Amino acid sequence: MPTYSSTSDFNLSIDDISEEAFERCGLQIRSGYDIKTARRSLNLMLAEWANRGLNLWTIQKQEKTLAANTTALTGTNLFGSGADDSQQIVDITDVIIRDSSNNDYSTSSISRATYWNYTVKTTSGRPTQYYFERTINPTLYLYPAADSAYTLIYYALVRMKDSGDYTNNNEIPFRFLPCLSAGLAYYIAMKKAPDRIQLLKQIYEDEFQRAAAQDGERTSLFLTPKTYLPGV
Repeated sequence: MPTYSSTSDFNLSIDDISEEAFERCGLQIRSGYDIKTARRSLNLMLAEWANRGLNLWTIQKQEKTLAANTTALTGTNLFGSGADDSQQIVDITDVIIRDSSNNDYSTSSISRATYWNYTVKTTSGRPTQYYFERTINPTLYLYPAADSAYTLIYYALVRMKDSGDYTNNNEIPFRFLPCLSAGLAYYIAMKKAPDRIQLLKQIYEDEFQRAAAQDGERTSLFLTPKTYLPGV
């Protein structure tokens, strides 16, 4: 009778991923600098992933108190408890306003030009629109200004955690481990194995597309054509 494993917790530490990436380049880790440069490349690649769209495992739900007459939130009023915590926000995906009766109201995102062209930004009412200013210290602007106390609820796409110690595991779903290894191999090839760059880049892009395709929300999509009746 065959014997099967009873565990399903396979993961790779930073040094394991680095070793795998070097081997894909036809190399071996020979010095402390090799693993140091691998970790630096890994952190750069994780930063690049933030430009590739939504990574669902990095989305965090936040609830913040919205006082009357508030037109904008920044710093700890927006995110976290430390002065620089809000710098972790890459983008905001959804914002709702909850009143004192626990009724939730959706809001819509607007552009910077639309918000700044409002003549009176202190107009009072339940906020229905928001503009998220994606600076290093971001600010969430609301319009109209809150006419009473509300609860602001939003989902924030935040930065992925750095690699840290070589014995750490990256904080990613196990489904992205092949992509992570392939990507690091490509980054290392740019520095140490230029003859393998094109091959490893193609493998990396294929692995990322497969992983990203499964990292989405499975919901139904219904498209309704708009009816146009001339002269009506």
